Amino acid sequence: MTAWEQVLDELVRARGRALVRYATLLTGDEREGEDLVQDALVRCFGQGRPLREAAAAEAYVRRAVLTIFLDGHRRKARWTAVRHLLARDDATADHGPTATARLDVQTALLTLRPRLRACVVLRFYDDLTVPEIARRLEISDGTVKRYLFDAIGQLETLLGPLPDAHTIDIQLVPTGVTR
Repeated sequence: MTAWEQVLDELVRARGRALVRYATLLTGDEREGEDLVQDALVRCFGQGRPLREAAAAEAYVRRAVLTIFLDGHRRKARWTAVRHLLARDDATADHGPTATARLDVQTALLTLRPRLRACVVLRFYDDLTVPEIARRLEISDGTVKRYLFDAIGQLETLLGPLPDAHTIDIQLVPTGVTR
């Protein structure tokens, strides 16, 4: 077994579920999260990159998960903008948020735009600072702050007022999810 195969095996065994939970928070669906992680692993390890440590490989895969997620939303938005030129839309789908008696965090996250959702997940799930998020998303610190402000405002309208900052992490990590 080559070195990169050992790193891949160790990463999937030790951190595979955590990577899927991370992707599930972004996509809102566990199956899509699993597919997203699979795509990221193929992208990261498929070209024989010299990843020799599992921790470094995990960071690299997390970055790939985020990139693939955001690229997919851009692609979907572009297709939606031109689809009407190519085909009729026979069935109209309701893309509004589903009204339920109990809104959980995952449902609330799904109502956020992809960049806002990515900022919230990176901030409260990955525990990244504003500058680290800005670096990952390649945007300014001020833009990250604005996205977080807007996202928290939208989440508060759905979930009610959020507690003070030191307990927000608990509220934004779904029950049973460990980091």
